[in-house]
Amino acid sequence: MGHISVIGSCNMDLTVEADRRPLAGETVMGKRLIVSPGGKGANQAVAAARLGEEVYMVGCVGRDAYGSLMLDALKKSGVKTDYVSVLDGVDTGTAHIILAEGDNSIIVLKGANDRVSPQVVDEAFDIIRTSDLVMLQHEIPMDTIGYIIDRCYEEKVPVMLNPAPYMDIPKEWIDKVTYITPNEHEAALMFQGMDRDEILKSHAGKVIMTVGSEGVLYGEGNEVVHVPGFHVPVVDTTGAGDTFNGAFAAGRAEGLSIRESIRFANAAAALSVGKIGAQGGMPWRNEVEEMLSCKK
Repeated sequence: MGHISVIGSCNMDLTVEADRRPLAGETVMGKRLIVSPGGKGANQAVAAARLGEEVYMVGCVGRDAYGSLMLDALKKSGVKTDYVSVLDGVDTGTAHIILAEGDNSIIVLKGANDRVSPQVVDEAFDIIRTSDLVMLQHEIPMDTIGYIIDRCYEEKVPVMLNPAPYMDIPKEWIDKVTYITPNEHEAALMFQGMDRDEILKSHAGKVIMTVGSEGVLYGEGNEVVHVPGFHVPVVDTTGAGDTFNGAFAAGRAEGLSIRESIRFANAAAALSVGKIGAQGGMPWRNEVEEMLSCKK
């Protein structure tokens, strides 16, 4: 079996649960504070590792309490942390989350994630170049993302880019990556002037578009394929998209078809929203297989 390399962010999530969000200038009373590991990169690494993949995390944390908690959490989920750099003089990244009214609002402070440089990538490149799939997101410097995409393209290493949080990207990145996984809003910004079907048909097998409760769409030849999601009670949506990405990567790394990988990922994402916290709700392999066996 091969492995997946995730190059991205490591954050600690500080989640406040409340009945409603405060208006500008207003103070409301919260119900509880939850401190838990997160960051889109670390989340996706944990999601894939819990589903049985060998996963290497490449990133940076500060030499602080949050950094130690982050490394411990990754290791407990089976993620290999050999290439997570622990840096002096910078804080571990944090995400400040308000969970209210059935949804979340998030402010991210990059901290050490802004130090994920080409040098950090080079130090890990022996493991990166032998990956079944390299996973990227937008919470590390964009110059570094471009560097990774170029190097992997030259070495013929498959890359999956999750373009979140959304930032404009060069067209050549889209051409060079193997998969790109926007939601519908991100896709509209990325492919301006094109409708949903045009985007999917013109990038068949490359653009994997999540469309909320509808599920996921992708192009196959000149057709648009719809893979429905699973409808479940929602406790916390934080990390559901990261769970989908990690599970989709796991499916593809194992040789599942795109459709099979999406269905597998939809099940994992559905299970993830049943608990508080980005990583707290991420399912293990047996849970996903049980859900799929019940939904045939």
